Amino acid sequence: MSKKLKSVKRLLRRPFEWLGIGLGWLVFAHVSHRMLFRICDILAAVGYRLDRTGRELSRENLRLVVGAEHLTPRREELILKRSYRNMVRTLGHVFWTSRKARERAAATGEFAPACAAFLAANRPAITVSCHMGCWELLSQLVFLQGREIVSVAKDVGTPGMTEMLMKSRRSLGQTIVRAEGAFHPLLKGLQEGADVGLLVDQVVKPQNGGVWVRYFGRPVPVSAAPAFLQAKTHAPIVVAWSRPLHDGRYRCEFVAEFPWAKGVDIWGRTQDCISAIERTIRRHPSCWVMNYRYFRKKPKEKDLAQLAAREARRAAR
Repeated sequence: MSKKLKSVKRLLRRPFEWLGIGLGWLVFAHVSHRMLFRICDILAAVGYRLDRTGRELSRENLRLVVGAEHLTPRREELILKRSYRNMVRTLGHVFWTSRKARERAAATGEFAPACAAFLAANRPAITVSCHMGCWELLSQLVFLQGREIVSVAKDVGTPGMTEMLMKSRRSLGQTIVRAEGAFHPLLKGLQEGADVGLLVDQVVKPQNGGVWVRYFGRPVPVSAAPAFLQAKTHAPIVVAWSRPLHDGRYRCEFVAEFPWAKGVDIWGRTQDCISAIERTIRRHPSCWVMNYRYFRKKPKEKDLAQLAAREARRAAR
C-alpha cells in the first residue's frame, strides 16, 4: 500500500476514532461494570462481523498459534469472537476507570498470591506483558500496591486523540510516557525506585531499538527495552498478564521471572520474555489480540543470519 493511500485511509478513519473516544468519555465512564461489558460485547460482535480484514488476519494468527489441524470451524470462530470481545472490553476499561479510578480498578482485579509476594520482595521491578487479558489493569493494580509505575503508550491517531487516551490512562495517578523517546524516562524511573510496565508484543524496527527474535517460529523485531533496562539497573524482569475470571473480574498472574545475572545478553533476555509470552498465548489464545500484523515486517538476509548465529551460540552453551 502506498504512503499516499495510507494517509487517505488514516484521514477517513479519523472521525470514527474521535467518535469512539467520545463514546468512551460520555458513555463508558458513567455506566456500571456489568453494563460496560454488555455494551462492549455488542460492539465486539458488530466489529467482528464488519472487520473482514481484521477477522482474516486473526484467523491466520490463530492457526499459527494453535495449528489448523487442532481447530474445527466452530472452535475457530468461538476463539476469534472471544478475542474480539476481550479486546473491546479492555479498551472499554480504559474509559471506565477514568472515573472513580482507584475504586473501580480495585474492584475489578486482584493479584495472585505469588504476584503480591514477588512485589513485596522486589523493588523496583520491570513488568513485561502483551496485549492479552486486560493489559490496562495490570499496571493499575501495581500502582494500587503503593508503588510508582511508569508505562509507555503509543500514539493513536492525532496528537489530540493520543492526549485524551493518555489522560484516561493517567486517571489513577500512574506515569504514562509516549513511546518515542521513552527509554530515558523509563531508566530514570527505575533509578528512582519506580517500577516499569511494558507491552512487548509489537513490531519495533531495529533502528528504533528492536531486535529480531522468534515468535511462534517466525522472525519478528520487538523492543529490547526490558533487557537494556535490566542491564542498566539490575532490576528483575517479570512476565505477567491479567487472566479473565468467570465473574467479570481479572487476576494478575506472573508466568516467568528473570533476575539479573552477569553475562546475560540483551538478545537472549528479550527472547526469554517473548518465549514466556508465547507459551501463555498458546494456553489462552482467546485472550490475545489477534487482529494485529505481528509478522508484517520481513527480515533481510543479514537479519536472518544474525538471528541464526545468536540461536546457535545459545544452543551451544
